[in-house]
Parts: sequence; structure tokens; C-alpha cells
Amino acid sequence: MKIDGKAISAQIRAEIGRDCEAFVKANGFRPALTVVIVGEDPASQVYVRNKAKACEEVGFASEVCRLPKETTQEELVALIDRLNGDPGVHGILVQLPLPKHLNETEILLRINPNKDVDAFHPYNVGKLMIGNPTFLPCTPAGVMELLRRSGIDPAGKRCVVVGRSNIVGKPMALLLLAANGTVTVCHSRTKNLAAVTREADILVVAVGRAKFITAEMVKPGAVVIDVGMDRDENGKLCGDVDFAAVESIASAITPVPGGVGPMTITMLLQNTLKAAER
Repeated sequence: MKIDGKAISAQIRAEIGRDCEAFVKANGFRPALTVVIVGEDPASQVYVRNKAKACEEVGFASEVCRLPKETTQEELVALIDRLNGDPGVHGILVQLPLPKHLNETEILLRINPNKDVDAFHPYNVGKLMIGNPTFLPCTPAGVMELLRRSGIDPAGKRCVVVGRSNIVGKPMALLLLAANGTVTVCHSRTKNLAAVTREADILVVAVGRAKFITAEMVKPGAVVIDVGMDRDENGKLCGDVDFAAVESIASAITPVPGGVGPMTITMLLQNTLKAAER
């Protein structure tokens, strides 16, 4: 089975749109997201455009603060402080990566945790860790929704996460654990990786290496979730999993594009609505 992230994402956005209208009726204002982008990174520009479009689609108010590449740390901090203090802004998102001269950690720490709709602030990471999250990190939360809406329950299953980044790997492991999965996290120092991945009932891959997971690394009947976004030898968009080889072995698999990707911004919308409700 191919897990259609586009269709599931559209379904959730329709629900968020309805919830948004009910929210506006009850409160007289719209949930509002502000995205801050520094510099001209082309990939970041695309992401920011997509976020603004998604807000419009579900009826949110949105604003993009575009700052020149030369923006200083002080100027960026001052903007974050202003947005923190603005009651009309419910969610703040700083588009990463920032230009090299800026201190990313300090900027993320500066965002009010109640407006941190990316769930990157240590306060929100800590709340996730103890099982009492305010916001869920967007990509891992998107993966959990794909599983849930495809009728796949991690409870009691062997779940293997390949990749240990703060953005996907670690929070992904925590969410699978919270759903009663038995979780193993693999990384670049894991010995005999294929032997571990072959034990997975649910295999989630987020390493940023094109077609890294081959058919020999997957147990027949496993559910395979590909978080990667890479280019193959012909420059064509692909994931971390060799989709053509693994599709016939897996019981369910996400394609790239059209799998996990559409879910990330959708979960960002969900977090923004939650922030407005709070």
C-alpha cells in the first residue's frame, strides 16, 4: 500500500479550516502565524511561500517578515521580542538555516515557548520528553498522523528510527514510544545496521542520503516511512529509501515526493490553531 500524504494532508487541512471558522465565530479574530526569514536562500523562499499559501487555504492570518542577509543578531532579537509581545501573533516561526553570522540557538531560545509552533524551544522539547507536550514537532507529528489515518498502530511493534537529529530522529523516537512502540534509534555509528532495520515492523528513515535503505534492509511486510528529501543520480527528487526496490516488500510505504512532505506544514497549521486557542 502506498501511503498518500497528499490526500491525508488535504483531509486534515479541511478539518483545520472548519475548526478555524468555528474559532473565528467564537473569538472574533483569526489564528495568526508570523514567519521570519533572513536572507535569500532559494529553498527557504519556497518553504516560506508554501507556509503563507497554507495559512490562506485554512483561513489563518499570516505575515512574512523578510530581513536582509546582513541583519545583525541584535536586530533579529529585537524583532522576536516585538512578536513575542504582540497579542495578535499566535505562532512565530524562524525559517532555518539562518546566515552563518547569526546564533541560531540564541534566536530559537528567544521565542516565547507558547508561540513556538515549530516545537524547537528546549521548554517544548522537555515537555515532549516527559510525555506532556504543548506542541508536537511538525515532521514527526505528521508521521504519526500518517500511521494513525492509515490504520497502523505502533503499540507493541518493533519500531526502528534511522537518524538521530533533534528535528526528526529523536522526537520521532519519543512519539513512537508514547504510542507504545518498542523503539530502537540507529545512526552513523550503529554496527550492522541492516540487521537492526530488518527487525523493524515500522521503519522510519531520516538520514538525508538518497536511496540509502535498500530491499535487503527491510523485513517483508514492514511499514516504511521515508522522511528523506534528496536528489538521485539524475537530479530527480527521491527519498532515503530505494522506493522502486522496497515497495514490493513493504506492506505500506510513503513515496517521495507526496508522502511525509505535505504533512509537515499541515502539522504547523495545527500547532498554530492550538497556540491561538491557548
